[in-house]
Amino acid sequence: MGMTITEKILAAHALRDKVYPGELIIADVDIALGNDVTAPIAIREFEKTGVKNVFDKDKIVLVPDHFTPNKDIASAEHCKILRDFAKKYGITHYFEIGEVGIEHVLLPEQGIVLPGEIVIGADSHTCTYGALGAFSTGVGSTDLAAAMVEGKAWFKVPETIKFVYTGKLKKWVSGKDLILYTIGRIGVDGALYKAMEFTGPALKYVDMAGRFSMANMAIEAGAKNGIFIPDSITEEYVSRRAKKKYTFYDSDPDASYSDVIKINTDSIELQVACPNLPENVKPVSDLRDVELDQVVIGSCTNGRIEDLRIAARIMKGQKVAKYLRCIIIPGSQKVYLEALNEGLIEIFIKAGAVVSTPTCGPCLGGHMGILAAGEKALATTNRNFVGRMGHPKSKVYLSGPAVAAASAVKGKIVSPEEILK
Repeated sequence: MGMTITEKILAAHALRDKVYPGELIIADVDIALGNDVTAPIAIREFEKTGVKNVFDKDKIVLVPDHFTPNKDIASAEHCKILRDFAKKYGITHYFEIGEVGIEHVLLPEQGIVLPGEIVIGADSHTCTYGALGAFSTGVGSTDLAAAMVEGKAWFKVPETIKFVYTGKLKKWVSGKDLILYTIGRIGVDGALYKAMEFTGPALKYVDMAGRFSMANMAIEAGAKNGIFIPDSITEEYVSRRAKKKYTFYDSDPDASYSDVIKINTDSIELQVACPNLPENVKPVSDLRDVELDQVVIGSCTNGRIEDLRIAARIMKGQKVAKYLRCIIIPGSQKVYLEALNEGLIEIFIKAGAVVSTPTCGPCLGGHMGILAAGEKALATTNRNFVGRMGHPKSKVYLSGPAVAAASAVKGKIVSPEEILK
């Protein structure tokens, strides 16, 4: 019996010829990631061990992206813990304001995470890097602390669900729409502690930005990880960024899956996840007269330059609806600069949007766009739980950048076809 791509990566890092679903293994990690929310806890636990050094200063990444620029004294203190730790141990990949981006945009962009690697992060959306063909997953801060000491982590080898996408994509439909449709079909627990392996000929129409969005939201279906089989699109993206060798793994033809789910993309419309779960998905055409108070375009799901180009294409020459707040958040400084050079920022500002420095900000109800009671937001973020973006009586809808941009102009949830007639 062959192995899936997930099993192959885990086996290689556990120095094993083969691993089996359900097994508990110890494996080497290539990257251990923490942010300003989770790393302070890991650092405290690390210091308790009394060790004199981290396992590898080049394999630890610290990204203060959630509450930065510091929104209050507590966030300033948290970031100082990261800064002091990075100085003390000479951490290579520490990103200060001016360099920082949203972690799951920043790491692939910088070539820090690569195909075939094991990446753990004290952040649930660490599964994003599966888009590159890496095994990546979120862990607790204590697991991160242990990894910073020994360079290893324990894993229960997950079963894999294989998703096979066939067909073509309708106009404006992106990876975000495919993953929302998929979660709507299987539910928020549909892949509980399993690997979601994304395959099929339709994925040749999904660029890396779309693939990052799909892998990012695997956790919203309860998955341990989401992963793509690397191909020429992966190679084109990675080869321009990688500073070290990487490995493309593939699943064997006789690999065993817990389920195989086939999805024809021909009929998939633009999708919107309604409050208060990512599984509560409807085609945009089924939503009429949902008036909005705020639109957020950004986050680790849709804060890449490709996403901003889509939004700018729709908002060019338009005006944000009266009384609606439109917040644009580039995912990194590089994305910000590219958007500036391409004239996208000017389009957003002329339309009446506000453009923020890269931050997770409003996605987790942190800052830069908190909702009041009764308000409704449409966001390109990845979660719409109760109170996720502010007051427990506010509501968050999720979509890709095309629907978000069009809705910012109309003041209610619409398809871009209603703007670009």
